[in-house]
Amino acid sequence: MSQYPSLTWALADALVNLTWFIESADDEHMNQDDAVKALDGVAAVVDRMSDSQRAELQQVIEEMTAAETHPGRREFLKAFPDGFGLGE
Repeated sequence: MSQYPSLTWALADALVNLTWFIESADDEHMNQDDAVKALDGVAAVVDRMSDSQRAELQQVIEEMTAAETHPGRREFLKAFPDGFGLGE
């Protein structure tokens, strides 16, 4: 049995993990130009989502934020919707 209640939740968790890793990486571990390209790619995917898809992802992110116990990840989750265009 999956720990995720839906495919959206599983993919949102993977997306958050990936973007948090990229945003947290320093120059020694990741080329910053590559990091920007990757994060721009995520934002472009979110931009192409329908309003209902963005709303669904926003809801999952809010639920993830409420359940998060790691302070740094919780702050990242709080900023995620604005940073990746979910609120637009």
